[in-house]
Amino acid sequence: MEKRRITQETFDAAVKENMDEFEMDPDEALKEAVEQFESQGVNLSCIVKAVPGVSSDNQQEEPTHEVLQALDSLRVGKDSSGLKEMTADLKRFTELCLLGFAQRYLAAQKGAYPVILSYCKKSVEEQEAVLTALSVLAALTDGQPDLLDAEGKQYLLNVLKNYKADSSVMRAAICTVRHCCLKHEQNRQDLVKGGILPLLTGAITQHSGSAELVKEASAALRFMTFDDDVRVTFGQAHEHAKLIVLEHNGLKILIDAAKTHLDNTSVLSELCATLSRLAVRNEFCQDICDLGGLKLIMTLLADSYEIPELVRQVLSAIRAVAGNDDVKDAVVDAGGVELIVIAMNKHISNSAVCEHGCACLSVLALRKPNNCKVIMENGGALAAVQAMKTHKDSLNVQKQACMLMRNLVARMSNLSQAILEMGAEDLITQALKTHQDCDDVGKAALRDLGCQVELRELWTGKHGSLTN
Repeated sequence: MEKRRITQETFDAAVKENMDEFEMDPDEALKEAVEQFESQGVNLSCIVKAVPGVSSDNQQEEPTHEVLQALDSLRVGKDSSGLKEMTADLKRFTELCLLGFAQRYLAAQKGAYPVILSYCKKSVEEQEAVLTALSVLAALTDGQPDLLDAEGKQYLLNVLKNYKADSSVMRAAICTVRHCCLKHEQNRQDLVKGGILPLLTGAITQHSGSAELVKEASAALRFMTFDDDVRVTFGQAHEHAKLIVLEHNGLKILIDAAKTHLDNTSVLSELCATLSRLAVRNEFCQDICDLGGLKLIMTLLADSYEIPELVRQVLSAIRAVAGNDDVKDAVVDAGGVELIVIAMNKHISNSAVCEHGCACLSVLALRKPNNCKVIMENGGALAAVQAMKTHKDSLNVQKQACMLMRNLVARMSNLSQAILEMGAEDLITQALKTHQDCDDVGKAALRDLGCQVELRELWTGKHGSLTN
């Protein structure tokens, strides 16, 4: 059940009442208000938990929050002052927005977006001013993609077209694009129609030496392939991935960028994550392999297996490209199974690595009896069993481990006894009791392992008619 929400004014009134009626000091009044509302099941994630103050410029004003004081200064200076005079105020507002979502949300509720967009439009001719204004827009839209309107979209596209040579401006603009495309399908579609994809791939090519810009642009491309807007029944995630690959040479651009930043873990991690989102068709998986992407990914896993975040993204990329049966064999032939098991054993306490490791091995085993033998010989099943023991509360680890065991024995029933001797049956049974969502995959694994399992027939199509 969704928690109740209150307005900032209601919260502030409660704090004020605690101070006036019960003579509490500000910190005590604030703490009491938070505890009071949380005990009533109120969601305070959008509430600025601070005592309103008065501006040092005007002690006669009603107390208000700092972010709103800064917004008022920007509103007053919007038409009366030049951009240079307002730079300090813009930077102050940015800092306050970066304090947390509650500050950004409150500012947006009080009309911040049109004020900031007006500064953005006034700044387009000057590099330093446009960078300052974009930084404000990026901060304000973080977590609030609904703010972006048609005028804002066109502004971002124009900046990306007109400032291609300036990596700092490009990075700030792309950051704003990324914020506005998370959980917002319409923004994604509108920006793609407006020509955002070649601007993003072009930025990676033109500024291949800028680690931060490459990382930002790669993330923005990845966000274009999301299907995360619950308000939309059918998105364009698959179509956008195809456009990036087929029309904008995305695979080669990303792989070349990775080769340029082999010493930068965070950039490599982001590039791997984006590649995995683009491996949506059999031929794309093969293209990644042919372009040297698989060799690069395997090298990363071998050289950086001690870095859990990079390992997680590399495993995700391997899992994605191994959707192609020929690539499955290439991964196994390159020693991929051994590397995956080493990584899992190294980071056995990390549930994300264990989940992706099991998923990777599961994909490699699917329809491939020879690969199943290699996985068993290299301790893949044992690593999955250990992962299940270590992460009993993780649904995803349990599901992926069950899927791996099922795929191992589906065409190689002679492997069942060895897996059962590792204690798999008890672990799967426990997963079924603990996680309802494990029901289908867990029972399928038990069945294929040759264990006793009750399979319910939900509907047979008999016993009665739909009509009287």
